[in-house]
Amino acid sequence: MIEDIKFTKEHEWIVIKEGLSVMGISDFAQRQLGDIVSIELPKVGSIFRRMQSMAIIDSVKASSDIYCAVSGEVVEVNEELLEHPEWINQSPYELGWIVKVKPSNMEEFNDLMTTEQYNKFIGEMEGEGEGGEDDQRGGR
Repeated sequence: MIEDIKFTKEHEWIVIKEGLSVMGISDFAQRQLGDIVSIELPKVGSIFRRMQSMAIIDSVKASSDIYCAVSGEVVEVNEELLEHPEWINQSPYELGWIVKVKPSNMEEFNDLMTTEQYNKFIGEMEGEGEGGEDDQRGGR
């Protein structure tokens, strides 16, 4: 796993490299979406607030918004994903990165989940889903 990676509750990942935020979606998110067939990327120069929708991923299962993990200006997009959206499935943390953003507030990075916190969060989500189904079945 990448050092100093952080996560949002919406399943985006972010790392800071050379003063820029590199963002994508987590391995958990890509598995939930299934085969990714296309992506709509933001324009370079676009400015987003934290947790504002900045891209859309289309998979065989659904269309999903991708949110900006920290406020800032998009300085680079991974245009290779337009031709190879499957890279998000195959390599979500390397080839499948989505955008690079120049953050306007580095403090926002501190509010995001660590790998340990995120793993606990998705573990609880998976547990709730299973428990919720059992509860519903038991109530019928």
